[in-house]
Amino acid sequence: MGGQFYSDARLYDRLFPGGGQAVGFYRAEADRCSGRVLELGCGTGQKLIPIAADGHPCVGLDLSPEMLAEARRKADERGVEVEWVQGDMREFDLGRTFDFLFIAGNSLLHLQEAEDLVGCFRSVKRHLAPGGRLVFEVFNPSVRMLAQADGVRRRREALSFVDPDRGVVYVDVAETYDAAAQVTRGSWHFSTDAEADFAVAPLKIRSIFPQELPLLLSLGGLRLVERLGDWSRAPFTADAALQLCLCEPD
Repeated sequence: MGGQFYSDARLYDRLFPGGGQAVGFYRAEADRCSGRVLELGCGTGQKLIPIAADGHPCVGLDLSPEMLAEARRKADERGVEVEWVQGDMREFDLGRTFDFLFIAGNSLLHLQEAEDLVGCFRSVKRHLAPGGRLVFEVFNPSVRMLAQADGVRRRREALSFVDPDRGVVYVDVAETYDAAAQVTRGSWHFSTDAEADFAVAPLKIRSIFPQELPLLLSLGGLRLVERLGDWSRAPFTADAALQLCLCEPD
C-alpha cells in the first residue's frame, strides 16, 4: 500500500487536481443505479463529494487518515453530508449493502497480491444490494512503457503544479518494473527551485492485464458485464489507456 505517498493530502490534490471526465462518468453511473453509494479508496473525496451533492447517500472508505481528514474538511466546506470510514479495501464489513460501489483513480492497483484483489472483490460482493453494480478503472498496461521503467530519475513535466506556499513544484520519478510480481516500484521526488526534494515518497502499483482481470473478478464472485476504453464509453481496445470495468455479482 502507498501510505507515505498519501500522508500530505493537500499536496496530493495539487498533484492530481479535479477529476474532469471521470467525475462526470461516476456521477452518471450513480444516477443510473440510484440508491446508496460506496467508494473504496475515496482519498480526498474528489469524485464522491459531487455524487453526494447530487443527493445520493454516500460512504467513503480509505486507509489514510490524512486523506479522510481532508475529504471531511472539503465536504463540510461545501455543506455536503458524507460518512467517512477508515478501513482497508482488501477486507471490510460495513454491515449494510449499496446500490453503486466504485473504485476510481487506479486505487485498486495498490493491492499487489492476487489474494488481496480477490479478497477485495469478495468484500464488494457482500456489500452489493440486489441489482447493485461495481465500477472501477485501472490502466491498460503498456509493455513499451513498462520496459522503460529502468530506475533512472526523470522529470514529469506534465505533473508540475503551483503550490500557494512554495511556488512551482517539480515532480521527478524513478521507477523499476518487477515483471514476476507485475509491480512497478517508484520513488517520487517533489522539489522547488529553492528546495530540492522537500518530499520523497515511494509508490508501488500493480499491473492487471486484460485477460487476467475477468478471472480475478470471477474468483471474487463477480463478473465483468462491460469493459470500456475511455470516459466517453468507447469500446475497450488493445491500445486503450484505460480498462473501465462495469461488474455485477456472478
